[in-house]
Amino acid sequence: MIGQSLGSVYLSWEALTKFTPAYYFDTSGYAFTYPIARLFGCRVICYTHYPTISLDMLSRVRQRSSMYNNDDFIARSNWLSHCKIVYYNVFSWMYGIVGSCAHLAMVNSSWTQSHIQELWKIPQRTKRVYPPCDTSGLQVLPLERPADPAKIISVAQFRPEKAHGLQLEAFAVAIGKLDAHLPRPKLQFVGSCRNKSDEERLEHLKNKAIELKVDGDVEFHKNVMYRDLVQLLGGAVAGIHSMTDEHFGISVVEYMAAGAIPIAHNSAGPQMDIVLAEDGEQTGFLARTVDEYADAILSVLKMPETDRLKMAAAARRRAARFSEQKFYEDLKAAISPILPSNST
Repeated sequence: MIGQSLGSVYLSWEALTKFTPAYYFDTSGYAFTYPIARLFGCRVICYTHYPTISLDMLSRVRQRSSMYNNDDFIARSNWLSHCKIVYYNVFSWMYGIVGSCAHLAMVNSSWTQSHIQELWKIPQRTKRVYPPCDTSGLQVLPLERPADPAKIISVAQFRPEKAHGLQLEAFAVAIGKLDAHLPRPKLQFVGSCRNKSDEERLEHLKNKAIELKVDGDVEFHKNVMYRDLVQLLGGAVAGIHSMTDEHFGISVVEYMAAGAIPIAHNSAGPQMDIVLAEDGEQTGFLARTVDEYADAILSVLKMPETDRLKMAAAARRRAARFSEQKFYEDLKAAISPILPSNST
């Protein structure tokens, strides 16, 4: 992290010596460039999607929890964990100093906001602006869905942090608990592969489905076109998401807009911003463990059609809060105070 950050400092210095703007707007998370921009007399504005380091990352290393951002080899070693804690503490201290140089820090979720405020300590200059989610094509899909078989969709790249294995295990548990007279549902994995590791992860997932004896109930859709994704979303009664501490969760918003009841991880964006009650009505389910996900899947499958339609309609209304128009309005409101009055 420090190496990449120092590289960004050199790059920004080179760019700013060739052209110095009045406003320096960063949307890529290069906080270490902010002091350089201020040295050149720029007003620094940023839109932060995810903090380079978070308090959760520090906590996991201290607890020696093995995860996608804390290798098992390090988690099992006292000495390596201690070294990583020191490294993270030094980096978070540096990150706090450079981040505080921003004149305006916009963040994409309540989770990101809480971490940025804790690290950068500029709460008055930190504004939450939800990202633009263009769901207009999903909002028009019919809420009525074929019930035989009921389809549950999972939309995510085949990356380790997306925890597809947890979804598959929960699906297998749910089928095991399903009443014999009810039709078996389908689980549809939809995602892309970036490289060989993702391809291997997808193959492992297919083998795991065979081991769990649910391979006949699971479909894999790799690198599909957007029109095909819309069609799949339009046939799903539920959408499942299981990434821990996802800063926002656009896929969850897309489920809701499409009329698929979300079953999302009980953390960060989905918990704090997205899967919340709308007009007092439930919009979905939150879960952490295999059993909690399985119970949520069963709740959707056993839900009377009128109740499902009511929840899906509430979820769709909730999704409308994250539109492109709302993003434009919130962005303008956040930026206007530091821009010249004649530019707004």
